[in-house]
Amino acid sequence: MDPNEQPSWAGGDAPDKEKMEQIRARRLAKLGTSTPASSKSDENKAPGPESSNPSRTSTPKPQTTSTDSSRPKINVTPSAPSSSSDANPFTKLVAKTENQSEPSSSTGSFRVNRKRQASEIDDAVPAGRPSPRPSNSQPESDEAYADRVLSQIFRITVDPHNMSSHGHRLVFLPNLNQELNDSGEPLKLSAASLDQALMEAAGAWPQDKPLMNYFLPCWKRAVKAATQFKATEGPRFEVHSEAKRLCMSNCLFALTMPDLYGRDPDPRHDTLVPYLLKGVLDDNGLCFNFIQEAIKRFDDDDAIPALFNDAMVQISSKLGTLSMNDDYKPYVQAMLTYARFPRLIVNLAKHPCFNMAQSAPGIEKHTLLGPFFRLSPLQGEAVKSYFPGPRSLDKTRISTAQDALRMVLRAHQDDLFVITNAFIRAGADTRSRTLDWFAYIMNTNHKRRGMRVDPREVASDGFMINVTTILDRFCEPFMDNDFSKVDKIDDNYFRKQPRVDIKDETKINADQARSDSFYANKVPGEANFISEAFFLTLAAHHYGSEACNSQLKGLDRDLRYFESRIEALEAERPRMANVPDHAQRLEAAIATHVRTLENAISKKYAIEGVLLDERMQSTSLRFMRYVAVWLLRLVTRSKYKPGLESSEIKLPLPAEQSDVFSCLPEYTLQNIVDNFTFLFKWIPKILPSAIGDEMIALCVTFLRSTEYIKNPYLKSSLVSLLFSSTWPLMHLKRGVLGDQLVGSKFANEHLLRGLMRFYIECESTGADSAFYDKFNIRYEIFQVIKCVWVNDHYKRQLAQESKVNKQFFVQFVHMLLNDAIYVLDEALTKLTKIRSLERELEDRFLSPEDRQKKDEELQQLANTAKSFMQLSNETLEMMKLFTEAMGEAFTMPEIVSRLAGMLNYNLETLAGKKAAAELSVSNKEKYHFRPVQIISDIVDIYLNLEDSSVFIDAVAADGRSYNPEVLNRVSQILTSKHQKEPAEIARWDKLKLKFIDAKLQLDQADLDLGEIPADFEDPIMGDLMTDPVLLPSRHIVDRSTIVQHLLSDRKDPFTRQPMTIEDAIPQPELKEKILQWRDEKIKAAREKMKTEAMDTTEG
Repeated sequence: MDPNEQPSWAGGDAPDKEKMEQIRARRLAKLGTSTPASSKSDENKAPGPESSNPSRTSTPKPQTTSTDSSRPKINVTPSAPSSSSDANPFTKLVAKTENQSEPSSSTGSFRVNRKRQASEIDDAVPAGRPSPRPSNSQPESDEAYADRVLSQIFRITVDPHNMSSHGHRLVFLPNLNQELNDSGEPLKLSAASLDQALMEAAGAWPQDKPLMNYFLPCWKRAVKAATQFKATEGPRFEVHSEAKRLCMSNCLFALTMPDLYGRDPDPRHDTLVPYLLKGVLDDNGLCFNFIQEAIKRFDDDDAIPALFNDAMVQISSKLGTLSMNDDYKPYVQAMLTYARFPRLIVNLAKHPCFNMAQSAPGIEKHTLLGPFFRLSPLQGEAVKSYFPGPRSLDKTRISTAQDALRMVLRAHQDDLFVITNAFIRAGADTRSRTLDWFAYIMNTNHKRRGMRVDPREVASDGFMINVTTILDRFCEPFMDNDFSKVDKIDDNYFRKQPRVDIKDETKINADQARSDSFYANKVPGEANFISEAFFLTLAAHHYGSEACNSQLKGLDRDLRYFESRIEALEAERPRMANVPDHAQRLEAAIATHVRTLENAISKKYAIEGVLLDERMQSTSLRFMRYVAVWLLRLVTRSKYKPGLESSEIKLPLPAEQSDVFSCLPEYTLQNIVDNFTFLFKWIPKILPSAIGDEMIALCVTFLRSTEYIKNPYLKSSLVSLLFSSTWPLMHLKRGVLGDQLVGSKFANEHLLRGLMRFYIECESTGADSAFYDKFNIRYEIFQVIKCVWVNDHYKRQLAQESKVNKQFFVQFVHMLLNDAIYVLDEALTKLTKIRSLERELEDRFLSPEDRQKKDEELQQLANTAKSFMQLSNETLEMMKLFTEAMGEAFTMPEIVSRLAGMLNYNLETLAGKKAAAELSVSNKEKYHFRPVQIISDIVDIYLNLEDSSVFIDAVAADGRSYNPEVLNRVSQILTSKHQKEPAEIARWDKLKLKFIDAKLQLDQADLDLGEIPADFEDPIMGDLMTDPVLLPSRHIVDRSTIVQHLLSDRKDPFTRQPMTIEDAIPQPELKEKILQWRDEKIKAAREKMKTEAMDTTEG
């Protein structure tokens, strides 16, 4: 109710005098400090001459007052008699200079509910301000002032002649009136009689209305009147103080002990909930002054803090049933009001409801803060309201709805932060309890990262996003740009008494036994708040935002599934048209699928709207940068900061790994990669100004020392992160990190080696899809290398690797050749099948069922061919770059034969006689199939190696695929398609002649050598050995043969026992015999040819 308006108290009879005395006795014991009413000490007060004053009678009827001609007024307080009191020095602070008519006496009956005339209404006198004293020659006495102020505050009177105040009807108190008459005291309210007056007023208040509805407005008027009264001592000051004290006491007693007022307990009335929900700005809501005054009494009465606790528990419980579609704001505002008072927050944290949940979903409804964090636009009903009819929404409407959603969520999260921050700052114990609550959320939601998540067993997405965002903001104070506080993060946090449970989490590079053993060795001490916030936020990202990120992929799969099912069901309608029962069931199934689909679409839009909040993601990005720097400092055992890569990070990392790092949960690193990958895909525009050298340092460090990470997918995600960072963005042609990768000294020294190493390592990831995974990884590696290849330093580094780390380089090129052979062959094979299916589908008489099957097969082949062809193009591009930069490295004996065979075979496939018929698929560009370009790229590789006689001999020696006719056809294709410049065609024609000449010489050499002795022949390849080695199995083979074998299979080819190239023992004596035999055979053949030539000449 408005504190300036007093409702009618109709139906509320005041208790009789005897009952009032009983109640008063109980209250005196409770109040303690209240002043006894004067009526209780009549024997100490001699009646004065005023006892015969007619104004003390309870029956006279007030007479209508005269009014000023300028504006109507009503008489609020009778004029004080001239002998009542000396002038008070504070009177001028409340007195007004305006004239007021003096009342005249009258007789008649008293009417409590008399309807006021318009002329009686005071003109705009502010409520709560002491009414102006009557204008006469003498100042207002203290007694008159007290009566006037108390009447105005509590809207009561003991004088039947004074029944209104500033337009508000005053309630007449007959019992107190009688006592004052009996004792001969003036009919005026005073501080001494106020307690009894309030008891009588409360007794007259209707039983069906809360007493707080009366006392709370009185409190606000009392506060306002006291505020406007400037003095800090004296009788009038005491009046204001006593009015506030007794009013507050009655407010609290009305709520905690209603029996004092002769009322039965009523949960609807005996609570602060409705007044808290109205808010501090509402006339009927609790104001800050009320709460401050109540808090002062917490230590005196345990019922008062319990009153406030119970109110917030009820508010929290009710909020748990609401969503953002409901009127939730008053509940949040109520908690925000509490957040202004640390004492309230401290008490709340100690309440059993603060953290009494027994399950992950229970946290949201059965803990004090849970319902506040539960509110989110991701709640079911809210999602539907933002995205109604999602299948028909256009992009503009979706974007507008997502913007609105983000605005609402931001405002709510700001409120959540204020609330939670109040708990964190309220004291050490409250902070500890709040951190325990956050930790409980993390420790009970591990299942959110499972493959199949049951929403009934985990907290909701909206709840976890809110938790993650708030924890992110708690980390902001220590996330400075200089990383000056990173050393405050306790590396041994998990070895102390950690709140976050990581026992069941996969570790970065340790098994369960090693991890358990390490963490069993505890470190004394407690973690600081920065460490607590840091590791809680890490966990929150893993179980919260990153879980939602991964959920988007699942939603896309679900959408495709339901769309296909609906399409299939709708296709059944014609067949069911004549079967009503079946048709009805079909329509019901379609409707169910459509509802499910629409719910999934709406949820996808909502999750995107939440996760694509730039402010939220920018804070998250800063946190992940901090995690990256902390990890690098930990693993390199240095004082690393961005910009100090070359001086602080020494690669490769030490062979002995730190248990502190190895036993960290894997999500420590995974969070960083996933977060940045998500941002690169969805909100790349926030990255250029926010990402630093630490991301390059992180990726390069772990790619250079991959043994530090156990999970192959986590390793590959580092490559994906680098790949994403090279995507063109706005004015950045090489992406967010491309230019830094090109120019960074640290990257120049270690990036290429790291990429080459992982190119080899990803050959086997251990998963069922490992064979295909490696191609995706290698595709991304190619893209990163192409991005940095403009820096000649990388070319020189590759050449150096081929000389300094020959075995490593040979293994790399071997994998490269394997890929080139396989992926191009797979792509071309799939294209051949696609062409065949296209011909079959041209048949007009094909049945619908067969056509559908072939269409599905064609689609599947198309997807596979497209992927393989893209990888083929990139592999050839990489070989062009490498052979151009360091062609001699590709002519080593271990490599050159396979390279030549691969090139010849693919030219045969693309330019052979059957190529045009088998590969002429429709819409080649759909599959990224550009046959002329592929032929041109292969020719470029030939030309890059044109000066190597070893390569020329290897091409000519390829008995399976070398075909001069195919090479001539290649010349025709390139010329007719204008794919090469005339100078390049001329070089190609010249190279073809070299192949022909080499072929003739090799054929002649085979004739010259004749049959190879068994002990000189390679048992695997059947060729003459040139560098024989002895294997552990005691077999002798050529070095190039066993090297190629070990690149693919690290076992002895004869016994299948593990071996390495170091196990192969050179056989120099045998090598010398083979070379001597070969030279003798060639010499003898040449002498024979010379002799035959002479005989021919003589003849």
